[in-house]
Amino acid sequence: MMRKLTIIAALGAAALLTGPVFAAGLDELPADQQAVYKMVDPQTPIGPSPFRDFVPKKKAPWKIGYASTYAGNTWRKNVLEEFTNVLLPAYKKAGLVSDLVVTQSDLKDATQIQQMRQMVDDGVDAIIICCSNVTAMNQTIEYAHSKGVPVFSFSGYVTSPYAMTASENQTQGGYTSAKWLAEKIGGKGNVLLVSGIPGFASSDSFDIGAKQALGEYPGITLTGNVNGNWTDQVAQTEVQKFLATNPGQIDGMVVQSASENGVVNAVLQSGRPMMPIVLGGEASAACYWRKNADFIDKSFHFWPPRADARLVWDVMMRTLEGQGPKMQSILRPVIPYTIDDVKAQLPENCDPNSTDWVEPLNNAWWTPEAAAAHFDRPEDPLTWKQK
Repeated sequence: MMRKLTIIAALGAAALLTGPVFAAGLDELPADQQAVYKMVDPQTPIGPSPFRDFVPKKKAPWKIGYASTYAGNTWRKNVLEEFTNVLLPAYKKAGLVSDLVVTQSDLKDATQIQQMRQMVDDGVDAIIICCSNVTAMNQTIEYAHSKGVPVFSFSGYVTSPYAMTASENQTQGGYTSAKWLAEKIGGKGNVLLVSGIPGFASSDSFDIGAKQALGEYPGITLTGNVNGNWTDQVAQTEVQKFLATNPGQIDGMVVQSASENGVVNAVLQSGRPMMPIVLGGEASAACYWRKNADFIDKSFHFWPPRADARLVWDVMMRTLEGQGPKMQSILRPVIPYTIDDVKAQLPENCDPNSTDWVEPLNNAWWTPEAAAAHFDRPEDPLTWKQK
């Protein structure tokens, strides 16, 4: 059954914050950085950082914990590789990090809670978490805080007042990419939304933005919403099932990475004409675009994995070094990219089954200028020296 979008009524308390945000710390940022916070999921903790005057419980080198929720997609693979093969060796060499402890909870909140508490008891100095339930970890985060262990959430926020968030602005990402799609199909037609995992901040926040954008076009109908679980195999199965049981025309799809390659394959296997699809950075789907240049004219970095990994690591290290983060949530804006950017990163004979990603170039995701603006005492965290 197709339903017309009535977005503001449907969202209720989750309606977007679209005006200027007034919060301690935010008003100290330059105007271009403040602009990133003008459209946010209202549950995102926008306020002063609890670690502005943080002093670590001991000197470097520090032991870091990464309590991941699962490892089953290309995004997670690239994040873990960046942590273990790039960042850890560099910071070990600099004498700033001694070890990285990694756990996987297989999407079980109770398991992640146990793993985080064990990390604290085993003496980690900071914990990174990703894409977790927005409230389930809060008591454990408070426990870590009581032991002098700061927790840093990336690619999604948590609502604890004792955590830092270093993340893309997923609401802006959903809004921007869905608005592009709406314009691309002429402001009318049927759209399928392929979400991530409902209940997780990055998925829900993205969908809030996407649905608001689509709701601004009376000629657009949200004809379906399936969950791709940020995994190509899952998304391909769910989209195939939807297409098989809904014979009506689909004019475009808004897709949360990392599942766009599964969505592209589902459409190809359905025998339907290819329609515009929002891509988020998977090199496999970008390879299809590389070989079919007229497929779309733009796509978006809304959570590039390696850049996201570098962002949260940088924020964590600066905080441990006492550089004084101003904001509890440090957000990054969506970055569009074009076929020329894809051609610059992928060869003509690119691999349609690649597990790599097309990433923003030249530190565009987290520039030195943006980093300096968000901290009271900014220094290059890799070359920082203990006093």
